[in-house]
Amino acid sequence: MNNLDLWIANNEEYLANALAWLRWRLCELAKLPDIEKPKITEMTTAEGINPPPALILLSQKLDLSDFEQQVLLLCVAMELDPSMARLCAKASDNSHQPYPTFALALSLFEQPAWDALSWERPLRYWRLIEIHQSGVQALTTSGLRVDERILNYIKGLNSLDDRLVSLLMPMETAEWNVKLPPSQNAVVKTIILQLHQKHREQRLPIIQLVGADSLSKQLIAQHVAAQLDKYVYRLPVELLPTQAGELETIARLWHRENLLLPLALYLDAQEIDTKPTTEGQALPLHRFLTRSGGLLFLSTREVRQNLGLPTIVVDVEKPTPGEQKATWAEALGAVADSSPQLLATQFNLNLVKIEQISQQVLAETPNSEIQNRLWFACLASTRPQLDTLAQRLDPKATWDNIVLPAEETNLLHQIADQIRQRSLVYQEWGFHNRMNRGMGISALFAGESGTGKTMAAEVIANDLQLNLYRIDLSSVVNKYIGETEKNLRRLFDAAEDGGAILFFDEADALFGKRSEVKDSHDRYANIEVNYLLQRLENYRGLAILATNLKSSLDHAFMRRLRFIVNFPFPGVAERQVMWEKVFPLETPIQNLDFNRLARLNMTGGSIHNIALNAAFLAAGAGTPVTMQLMLAAARAEFRKLDRPVNEADFRVSVLTGVTV
Repeated sequence: MNNLDLWIANNEEYLANALAWLRWRLCELAKLPDIEKPKITEMTTAEGINPPPALILLSQKLDLSDFEQQVLLLCVAMELDPSMARLCAKASDNSHQPYPTFALALSLFEQPAWDALSWERPLRYWRLIEIHQSGVQALTTSGLRVDERILNYIKGLNSLDDRLVSLLMPMETAEWNVKLPPSQNAVVKTIILQLHQKHREQRLPIIQLVGADSLSKQLIAQHVAAQLDKYVYRLPVELLPTQAGELETIARLWHRENLLLPLALYLDAQEIDTKPTTEGQALPLHRFLTRSGGLLFLSTREVRQNLGLPTIVVDVEKPTPGEQKATWAEALGAVADSSPQLLATQFNLNLVKIEQISQQVLAETPNSEIQNRLWFACLASTRPQLDTLAQRLDPKATWDNIVLPAEETNLLHQIADQIRQRSLVYQEWGFHNRMNRGMGISALFAGESGTGKTMAAEVIANDLQLNLYRIDLSSVVNKYIGETEKNLRRLFDAAEDGGAILFFDEADALFGKRSEVKDSHDRYANIEVNYLLQRLENYRGLAILATNLKSSLDHAFMRRLRFIVNFPFPGVAERQVMWEKVFPLETPIQNLDFNRLARLNMTGGSIHNIALNAAFLAAGAGTPVTMQLMLAAARAEFRKLDRPVNEADFRVSVLTGVTV
């Protein structure tokens, strides 16, 4: 017989003897015919039983007095022994009370204690018993019933309280048994060391895990709990009840579970508001923390102040690029090739994401396509967060499509090359040891509308095979104080994984000059710009700012911009190249005079509009795109832009079909 079987057998024997002793006490109180007296001392103290039975363990963990233990046994007996109802009625001398009551317990047991009825004593504080009290019935004569979870525990079944099951979730990282890299393992050691230093305090400090990456924080919490021989559950803070009574019950039940099981709790408060609460209004989270206990992890994006409790604050980052490279290499094994270096350079992923992507791609992809498939799988993993915060553009333009002077084209190539070489320069050449910010790339595209700023962003995204997201100002800017910063924080945090280029179109609306503070609106507008300045400098990816009004940008942004690319109004030579490239190869065209079209003073955006409109005119007429249709579309474009129209400039000779 193993140790568990032996304990179960001993526990059952102890319960049977305890119930026999209780029946004897009830019969004695009710003056029923004598029954054999059991060994009273052995039943109440359980001396010599190792490990102790469940009822004794429960009494030790919850600090029950002998009388309180006996009251609990009386309630347990009601559930386990069918004869108890009759004996309780006889002992109470009341046929209408076939159930345990405090009055019965006070008469039945030696050394009764009135304070056992108090809310501050374990029976009621830990919800070990339920009192069924009707409107006018006295507390002492009201029926008592043992809590179902406690009944199961005393019978030897120790499983999580059913009232908590609907709130608690397994950790998202539970199925991934990954080895932590040195940087994150150091965080685990720091937490363990501080917990050991504080283990004699009345309650354990709350471990506040601060950072944007939830999965890395969950991994660290799991490893800390494992070293302390505890199993950790996750509780999203949004699921906490807001009513004080319900919240009090949940907090007590969880605290009780901590005493009955080796558990830890990971409170996921990743998205809660970090602003101070209004005076007199306590957040459910704060109420839960103050009324609960045990090993608690609190996951937040930023440090949460004024918890009013002992706290260990730890910053959690994703693994370093070198550690990510090593993880990729280990996960991919023999087929790794150059993928670990490429992926660790561009993407900033946690260990769970790397393991998920590696397993999925290796299971579904032939070896010859693994590197390409890994790249696009990493891109896909970063999309869900950003798709809700910005507009994803499908980049189709290539270097052949864009027409700019040589100097500006060279700057665009430099931007793309710096993205490719980041790992070499920062990691292998040691620049990251001298820098703690400015390791991303920010560029300003300045020029009139239609000069190619958006196309240039598409070209770079296409060349680097990265997602391109245009920031929708309507989803970012909010009239309520602090909301704009929160939206920008979520946006930058989501983009930090590295698979995206952020494109701020009409950037002057967000990055405008700070003004003299005359009222509260000016002050908070300046705060938004200050936040952007800081976050843009700390951002590790590529952020492109596009504006038609370069002079409207705050000068502080200029220092933080690594590249400024001016998009000039195209000259005749550039416009002719644009006209020659504007039509797809499949488009039927006839006798187009590109030299003549290039003399129309238009930007690249207008040239595209004219070509597209002419193609629709040709499709409607059932003809190829002709010069006459092109000039008709150009005339419409001029009028749309409120440009002066000289009809002679848009005339085609009827006889020759050429312009005059």
